[in-house]
Amino acid sequence: MFRKWRDSAAWLILAWGATGLLAAARADEPNAPVKRDLFANDAVYHNHASCVVECPNGDLLVAWYRGSGERDADDVEILAARLKKGQTTWGPVFPLIDTPGYPDCNPALLVGDDGSFWVFRPTILDHRWEGALLKFARADACPEGDAAPVWNREGVLHLTPVGLSEAIQASLDRLPEEIRAHPRLGGYLDEVDARRDDELYQRLGWMPRCRPVILSTGRWILPLYTDTYSVSLMAYSDDRGATWNTGRMIPGIFAIQPAVVERSDGSLVAYCRNAGAGRRILSATSNDGGVTWSEAIETTLPNPGAGVDAIRLASGKFVLVYNDTEIGRHSLAVALSNDEGRTWNPPRFLERQPPDQGAFHYPSILQTRDGQIHVLYTAGKAHRGETIRHAVFHESWLGSE
Repeated sequence: MFRKWRDSAAWLILAWGATGLLAAARADEPNAPVKRDLFANDAVYHNHASCVVECPNGDLLVAWYRGSGERDADDVEILAARLKKGQTTWGPVFPLIDTPGYPDCNPALLVGDDGSFWVFRPTILDHRWEGALLKFARADACPEGDAAPVWNREGVLHLTPVGLSEAIQASLDRLPEEIRAHPRLGGYLDEVDARRDDELYQRLGWMPRCRPVILSTGRWILPLYTDTYSVSLMAYSDDRGATWNTGRMIPGIFAIQPAVVERSDGSLVAYCRNAGAGRRILSATSNDGGVTWSEAIETTLPNPGAGVDAIRLASGKFVLVYNDTEIGRHSLAVALSNDEGRTWNPPRFLERQPPDQGAFHYPSILQTRDGQIHVLYTAGKAHRGETIRHAVFHESWLGSE
């Protein structure tokens, strides 16, 4: 599959590498972000859902999926690119992982505290998100150079959710009647109710979106969601990925694609995309390492039902990157919290365009060991003409008030 487009003009454009510097959010802002595209906008393929990690040697590695569609296109594969430490130009695009004849989507990368390198992703079996098969690949270390690593372990991450049917039923019962009667959501919620006891639907369809996190206890957390029910839960490992367990569902229909951050007291907060009629980011908390969660509730932060990401900085402050509109993904904001996500400062903007003037979404945020903050995100027209954009800035750009 890689060979099919490697020799095409599209591949020549992709492999060309990074473009020059793009205009900062505002040229007169102190410490304004520097932005670069990994490759020229691709008029043929869909490039989406990036995830970035820092390798032990200080290189950045980003992965995303690319193809002629999403779940419905069999040429979708996961690509990657590297930014070597100390350099400003991304290296060439290279294939990271692929299941021939099936779409591979939403890569979630993890560099373990043992130096291992992991890729979690869904392989779509039937061109529906409900048919996602959650898979992983492990290598002893981050890949070197511009080639995929040698995987020493690959497989399916089997999930056996406990109490899922009951949790879905309770969440459905809590929904306001106007949501149940919503013209767009009512029929879907009837399907959720009809499927909640089906073991196949319960165990299939789980997908990652945000990068896994390693807690202060050493536990690994892989945030997951399913479009089958529009709910989320965590897979977790206490033995560095040798075995995995399945946590309980975050109570609340429509809370999907959680980004998990650890607070100083060891509790966790998850910031979720709202897949329902609401136009606010949802949040939930856990006091037992991500096994069980409070009910997902609306924050004050606007969002059009698009992906978010969040991290804890070395300073202890939280940073959240999100689309801050109620309709459209033409504005991409970054907000700082001085109280571990309980309140948020007014946001700064990586992108702020008029409505219908492009889409800037599905961010992945990371603070590297040198203190810089990196955000990778999809930029361009939806489903065509996209690139992966890289913005880098210092915490000082976000202010402190």
